[in-house]
Amino acid sequence: MKRVESIDIIRGFVMIIMALDHVRDLMHINSITQSPTDLAATTPLLFFTRIITHICAPTFVFLAGTSAYMMYKKQNNFIHTRNFLIKRGLWLILLEFTIINFGIYFDIGFHTLTFLVVAAIGLGFIILALMLKLSPKTIGIVGLVIIFTHNLFPLIPFANGSILKLILSPLFGPAAFALTTKMSFIIGYPPLPWLGIMLVGFAAGKLFELTSASRKKLFLKIGLSSLLLFVILRFINIYGDPSNWAPQKDGTYTILSFLNVSKYPPSLLFCAITLGLMFVILAFAEQTKSAFAKIFSTYGKVPLFYFIVHFFLIHTIMVGVIFLQGFNWSELDFVSATFGRPKGVTSGVNLWVIYLIWTSVVLILYKPCRWYGKYKSEHHQWWLKYI
Repeated sequence: MKRVESIDIIRGFVMIIMALDHVRDLMHINSITQSPTDLAATTPLLFFTRIITHICAPTFVFLAGTSAYMMYKKQNNFIHTRNFLIKRGLWLILLEFTIINFGIYFDIGFHTLTFLVVAAIGLGFIILALMLKLSPKTIGIVGLVIIFTHNLFPLIPFANGSILKLILSPLFGPAAFALTTKMSFIIGYPPLPWLGIMLVGFAAGKLFELTSASRKKLFLKIGLSSLLLFVILRFINIYGDPSNWAPQKDGTYTILSFLNVSKYPPSLLFCAITLGLMFVILAFAEQTKSAFAKIFSTYGKVPLFYFIVHFFLIHTIMVGVIFLQGFNWSELDFVSATFGRPKGVTSGVNLWVIYLIWTSVVLILYKPCRWYGKYKSEHHQWWLKYI
């Protein structure tokens, strides 16, 4: 199968949005002490600054599955595809625990190891490789079952102190473990729900065998149906997310409550709204030739390169901002998973500055991404498959 431009466009689009969330995470004045989705403390703009980035991770994971399908079809070689997915999966997990973890925390002692989206994709590739003999339809059904039912796990009546619950819980929800007295391991992206998204993405790879016009119509139908499912289930307020919505102090905050679904783990309603939006955007990305589409595609063709470099760039800017605010190196705390922000004192910048820094980060990375994309297209060294 040839490269599908709409995939690069939407992947680039969500990568640009992703950078906003990471700039906010590292540099917003309240990001260390306050959740942007805490309705008791947030503002509508801060809430939406966070909530719009929810589309990023499920899109990455879904399209990782789709790309795996396309590679399988292009290679038409079961053994080669299986081996590549296993090796790439192991590489992504290693990358998460080394270069990416360092880029996030700048902690040379690695006091906090986090299992985040890259590791979730890596583990998903390994499991997908072991399922590769199954038909795409079967793989997709398994993925849908996971997405629709994993929210039932907390309802299982395990006995107090159940070993089975201790083993299974990190697969379904966030967890933290003390590896040593000075090192913690945090599962931020529970593997099973994200695996469900990847498996559905793999099965959806068959849709990209349709003509562009047919895909556009189908993607729009799927996207709108998924969004309708979100509205219906969220309105019923019984199943699909661990947190129910409720009337708030005014209409705006009631809408925020309605939209405030859980990412950790990605609930059924979280998947419905984010993947629904993804399909709608994919539909409009089909056959588009706009200048913005070309720009988005530049980032979307080199997702892992962008992901790694943007963390180091954002974190370097953050350290510079902290110094400009009058702090010195000895006051920076890189051990407590606060990205180096000084403990017990106010640091960081206001939201409007976050948007300025985010725009600057995206603009700075455009030419490096264009250069690397061109380099990949003109060279065929084996390692280019992994970055």
